[in-house]
Amino acid sequence: MGYVNDEAMAKDLVQECFIIIWEKLPGFRNEAAIGTWIYKIASNLCLRNVEKNKKYTKSPFPDHLTEMHENAPEERIQLLYYFISQLAETDRILCSMFLENMSNSEMAVVLGMNEGNVRVRMHRIKEKLALKFKLHE
Repeated sequence: MGYVNDEAMAKDLVQECFIIIWEKLPGFRNEAAIGTWIYKIASNLCLRNVEKNKKYTKSPFPDHLTEMHENAPEERIQLLYYFISQLAETDRILCSMFLENMSNSEMAVVLGMNEGNVRVRMHRIKEKLALKFKLHE
């Protein structure tokens, strides 16, 4: 959903991703964790689709995720996801990998960056998000 912002398209991409993984699994060389390998396939597929269709548009964050609740921690989590949705595409990808507890080295492999660049970008992203929270209060 973070790539295409269309539920039907996202489901199609998931199915296509599973087909690609199934076809390429015999060629998996164990040079990275299997999760990293799958994530790279999924990310590349989504990015190619976005580039091919040019259908990704910035739109308001989905209503079911922007509704604020009485529970303050839940409200802050919802706000965090809203702020993440406003970041540049690569930064959103980095955030999603970070939230999935991927290591900097795994993120670097998936995005084709070096580990130092990942650390610097994550630091800058955290600063941007902290600033957004500060300005929101």
